[in-house]
Amino acid sequence: MAIVFALYGATLPAAAQGTSTGATGLPVPRFVSLKSDRVNVRLGPSREHGVAWTFVQSGLPVEIVQEFENWRRIRDWEGKQGWVFHSLLSGRRTALVTPWEKSDRTPLRARSRSDADIVAELEPFVLTSVAECAGGWCRVNGTNYDGWLDQTRLFGVYPDELIED
Repeated sequence: MAIVFALYGATLPAAAQGTSTGATGLPVPRFVSLKSDRVNVRLGPSREHGVAWTFVQSGLPVEIVQEFENWRRIRDWEGKQGWVFHSLLSGRRTALVTPWEKSDRTPLRARSRSDADIVAELEPFVLTSVAECAGGWCRVNGTNYDGWLDQTRLFGVYPDELIED
């Protein structure tokens, strides 16, 4: 009986998954970032559920794919999903540069054009702040760099998403 209840309880919040607006009134899905250096990702939306894994770096981008009360089901760049308490997430926009690639560098441009001067080349997995996105380009910055990246080279923003400065 406990197994049946556990399975039923695990699927209960899934009813909201197809909606475009979550319980907070914000869009689902949407990207956010981790607020803390230590964030436990749980198997279900409560502290009674076990910890599936723990993030150990603040600022990482994750996608909220579902909301249930004060819990957010998130997806990371690898596609892994789990539940995080809402206060551990921030609306600050960040992105990972090409985490799906092993070695290709991504050119950081002076302007939002493919023929603009290259001001730096960013390695895969560089965590960057997203200042704005428009026209398929995002202005990103971090320690010692500021420029424009092709939006398709980032995990943390949607293709053609508009983010205003």
